[in-house]
Amino acid sequence: MTSDLPSRESRRPRAVSASRPDKALVQDSLIQLLADQLGGEMEKATAPQRAAAPQQGPRRGPKLKGVHFEYGDDPRDVHDFAGGAGYSLASNWFTQLLAQLAVANSITKSELCVFLFVAGGQTAGTGIAEYTQQEITDGLNELAAKKDNARFITRPTVNRAVRALCEYNWIEPVGNGRIRLNVKLWFRGSSVAQHNVLAEIAEVHKDENPAVSFPDRIGPEIVHHQEALDLNLDGESMEPARKRRTG
Repeated sequence: MTSDLPSRESRRPRAVSASRPDKALVQDSLIQLLADQLGGEMEKATAPQRAAAPQQGPRRGPKLKGVHFEYGDDPRDVHDFAGGAGYSLASNWFTQLLAQLAVANSITKSELCVFLFVAGGQTAGTGIAEYTQQEITDGLNELAAKKDNARFITRPTVNRAVRALCEYNWIEPVGNGRIRLNVKLWFRGSSVAQHNVLAEIAEVHKDENPAVSFPDRIGPEIVHHQEALDLNLDGESMEPARKRRTG
């Protein structure tokens, strides 16, 4: 007849003095507690087997030699970007396409500049940039205004660029000086916010053919000869238009 196993008193982790925070001491306590608990559980699991078998001396389970702890990076850490306007997410395919279109003269310099300026001015989580065409003009001319004999982009040039970008389905006007970005190309916000914006866009365009409507059809068509750039780079300097808010 076998005797009952002696009861093992549960062991608690040692308290760590608040005046001496020691990571190694905490780890040692956790490892020892885990080793005691695992050892106790193994002994309980093997007790019925020992009771049924002839006594052959004490048997113990595998000895726990240690536990390895790894500390991961905090997923809440944010990216480190220059400036105070945060950052946006862009399609890698689209950013390469921008470069290819510029080299192929399939978009004008003004179209590229207007799009990048508007894309960088999105309100987070909405896909909306609140700019009138005059505000886009003034914003693009901000650095040029600080240089002597600088050349400026004009309001009519911005107007033509905006119309072209709408034809490409990179942006669309939504009234009252508000411009919606094609958020499949460029978006400032989380994936949840982007999906919500896409649902709103789908509702607005539900009666249209997705193959040719915003935001799924993306232009422009590649052409062999593009109209000359319309920034007046070869002409005389032009003063920026006076600031006024228009639709």
